[in-house]
Formats: sequence, structure tokens, C-alpha cells
Amino acid sequence: MTLQELKELVANRRSVKPAIMNGQKADDAVIKALLELADWAPTHARTEPWRFVVYSNDAVQQFCADHAQLYKDNTPPEKFAQATFDNLTHMGDKLSHIIAVHMKRGSNPNIPVLEEIAAVSCATQNMLLGAAAAGLSVLWSTGGMVLKPAMKAYFELGEEDLVMGLLYIGYSNDGYKPGSRQYPLDQKVIWK
Repeated sequence: MTLQELKELVANRRSVKPAIMNGQKADDAVIKALLELADWAPTHARTEPWRFVVYSNDAVQQFCADHAQLYKDNTPPEKFAQATFDNLTHMGDKLSHIIAVHMKRGSNPNIPVLEEIAAVSCATQNMLLGAAAAGLSVLWSTGGMVLKPAMKAYFELGEEDLVMGLLYIGYSNDGYKPGSRQYPLDQKVIWK
């Protein structure tokens, strides 16, 4: 791959909402290939803090039902929104897979937690780029209950572990909109 090809892949990757996915299923081998890409992320002291739970087939709908129930069980009645519950319940209707992304905190206290979070983020970006190269559509989401203690308990994570998001994966018939940046690069870089 040339630098130009990589630039095009990075610049053309887009988040795609599950509602516009088409229900086509990805082969599990493609998902495994994405996980292999994730496993090559940079990691300080080789802690490899990324962890994944992959939902496919009927497990996608079951996870969505569980997610909606977590929302219902952990939302005060006066703040509960039926539309949110329904949205979470049906989030997987047009998906192929869902991958839950976690950060598993290592036992070495000399490794800052920020570096572990960054490593998991790099692993996730590897998957996002691989998915784009494979023609898959993905949304990396932290919505719903994802960042709440109830979701952490659902995955039986340790006190210092973190849920980093859900990857909603499928295919879309819609073309990708051209990318744009809000601020020019020269406003974000200082050369000395």
C-alpha cells in the first residue's frame, strides 16, 4: 500500500448509523481479520489491553434487548423515554455484528491508564480502517448505557477496566459523503 492509498482510506472512512444499514451479513472470517488488525495496535510494555466481545447472528438481537433492558432498569421513571428503549431494542435489526470494545487494565502501575486507553483506541481505529477497506459500514458508539456502570457490570469488568464503545457493523447501500474538517490543519499544527 502506498502512502497515497493509505491517505485515501483514512480520509474516506465514515461512520454509518445502523438505521441505514441493509441487513446483509458479513462473513465471520472478515470480522476475525478485523480483530487480527486490532491486535497489532501499539501498546506500551506489551500490555495489549484491548478486549472484544463479538455478537453475531441471534446474539446481536439478544444483546440489543439486554442493552434496552439495562436502560429501563437503570433509568428513573421520570427520565425514561420509550423511544430510547425502542431504539436500543431495534438497533441490531439491520446489523451483521456488534463488537463490544473494552480496556482491560494491566497490573503494571507504571503504565498510565491514558496509555491503555490510547492503545485500545488505536486497536479500534485499526478495525475501522480494515472495515472500510473491506467495504463494511461501522458506527463506533458510546450511546445508550455504554459508558454507564450498569454496562460495565453487564460485561463483568474489573474496577479499573473500561467499556470503550460498541462497534455496530454491517453493510450500507448509501454512498459515503465526502469528508471535511471543521478547522484547517494549519490551525492545529505548530512547526518549530
